Amino acid sequence: MTISNEQFTARKNRMKVIRVFLQIILLLTIVAAGILTLFTLKNYQSYTAQSTRISGDRGFVALSYFGVDRTGSQSLIGVGRLREHLQALKDLGYVTITQQDILDYYQSGKALPEKALFLIFEDGRRDTAIFSQKILEDCNFKATMLTYPEKFTQKDPKFLMPSELKELEKTTFWEMGTNGYRLSFINVFDRHNQYLGELTPLEHAGVAPYLGRRYNHYLMDYIRDEYGIPKESYSKMKERINYDYEALQASYSKSLGYIPGMYILMHSNTGSFGNNDKVSAVNESWIKSLFTMNFNREGFCFNQRNSSIYDLTRMQPQAYWSTNHLLMRIKYDIQQDLEFVKGDPDQYKAWETLKGAAEFQPETIVLTSLPLDKGLIRLKNSNDYGDLKLAVRLKGNKLGLQKIYLRADETLTRFLSVAVFNNELIVAEKNGDVEKELFKLNLDQHDGKDPLSIPQDRKAAEVRELETFLKYADSAEKAKIYTQRLQNKSMENVATVADGAPEYVPELSVHAKGDRSLALSLKGNTLNVVIDGKEAVAGLQIAGNKAGAIYLETAWGGYGWSQRNLADDVYDGVFEKLVITENTGNEKEKVLFDSSLKGLDRLIFKGKQLWEALINWFIVTL
Repeated sequence: MTISNEQFTARKNRMKVIRVFLQIILLLTIVAAGILTLFTLKNYQSYTAQSTRISGDRGFVALSYFGVDRTGSQSLIGVGRLREHLQALKDLGYVTITQQDILDYYQSGKALPEKALFLIFEDGRRDTAIFSQKILEDCNFKATMLTYPEKFTQKDPKFLMPSELKELEKTTFWEMGTNGYRLSFINVFDRHNQYLGELTPLEHAGVAPYLGRRYNHYLMDYIRDEYGIPKESYSKMKERINYDYEALQASYSKSLGYIPGMYILMHSNTGSFGNNDKVSAVNESWIKSLFTMNFNREGFCFNQRNSSIYDLTRMQPQAYWSTNHLLMRIKYDIQQDLEFVKGDPDQYKAWETLKGAAEFQPETIVLTSLPLDKGLIRLKNSNDYGDLKLAVRLKGNKLGLQKIYLRADETLTRFLSVAVFNNELIVAEKNGDVEKELFKLNLDQHDGKDPLSIPQDRKAAEVRELETFLKYADSAEKAKIYTQRLQNKSMENVATVADGAPEYVPELSVHAKGDRSLALSLKGNTLNVVIDGKEAVAGLQIAGNKAGAIYLETAWGGYGWSQRNLADDVYDGVFEKLVITENTGNEKEKVLFDSSLKGLDRLIFKGKQLWEALINWFIVTL
């Protein structure tokens, strides 16, 4: 018995040693990966030090990212997606240029590389520097970091401080620019045209879900009342704007020792330097005296010699853009051919791309439309598909079209289609010239959401606004006033849709994420559709039952609600885990197509996801 216990103890101790050893190895591996991620081990090599082709005047592309997050958010691009964007540009032959290159291009006629990229990161966020540094190193890209010097005195931990900016410059992968002294909002109205006045960034963030497009940035106009009448004289307006530029000048001179030469006037696309001629003139005077260049427009990325160096344009890629979405926008801005990314070659070969661009990622097909047009692919060897079952997860944004054609002919004059378009399920059939809508369902109703009346939404907006003003009140007296108003508003009874009030139908945001599991069963002249595990269509009768092909289509859904990026007319349809089988009634149906990973490939894919999550956790908690 004693021997048995000793053997058990010895074996247990050996297992402890092995486990500790493996844990140390894992920890050292993670530490090494963290060091490689967080610390600069390379120096930037300018395009002049490379074998870069320079021929003719091709201008340059300017891209500006709001910021970078570990996994991504509505406005901040994730590390993985940013790497995909920049690696694709590098693979296409793009090299980065500097602010001095742009100055020489406009002032001295210097030639730029054939594929010149000017890369910008706005807002001066600390996480942007942390998560993009390794990507810049790997791609040998240089970028400009923009900052608001007001943040220096506030010492907000989310933003880079002057000492950190100096360290970034030392890495050789960064140079400095500015968004202006502060980010602040004036002449703000909510979506029900309730006047809110002037808002700080925190107040703006608090009420953002209830805002429309009626607002302005601090330097762009007179401060006005709810009727649009200026609340300040010309001299007061000029004094207010002068203060921001003087404060910017003083802050950078003290903290960095110089004023960054590159400026982005917030906001863009006014046609001048403000929404009012007198305001514009004040801004113009300061901009041309303090800065060597100004990005004055947004939405398009291409700059040429015929533009003013104080009226440059940049594109702001959104966090949800696929790589091909970015490339599609660049292609149609520069009016030059470029090669899209394809992803898995075997999956790519299974489909014929008829319009747009398709990328085949693990378990996912990302179909990018043409601008103001569609993306369309056809499953090869599917011309005789009749009765079938299909399951897919649709993860493209709500604003847009993700469509599946069944039993379609080669010219799409005959088909049955099931689509999710702008958050509605639509079933249609075409036989000849006319497409007939058979069924439509609002997916919010499918989810069981109660309709909201306009008075209810207006009350919700006012409650949120009062809560925000109370939270950031700068005196006890104001806090008391807002508390009383909030109590009164919360107790207010308003009419509902059931009471006869008009329904509030919100505009879809271009950023609203979509995620719908769709399963359909087609047999003979009957179609059944299930959305998110809940029956949406049962026993729908269709006219035709002739076999045909499978197509996938995506299209832009129209200009949805957005305070920025109104020029984006490209859409990414995302078809995840697409599985198509026969529908014979047998217990085990024949698989016609399956995009999901199997066996070892699935294990490797899941292992990579787990490893990335582990590395991300380590970086964030370091």
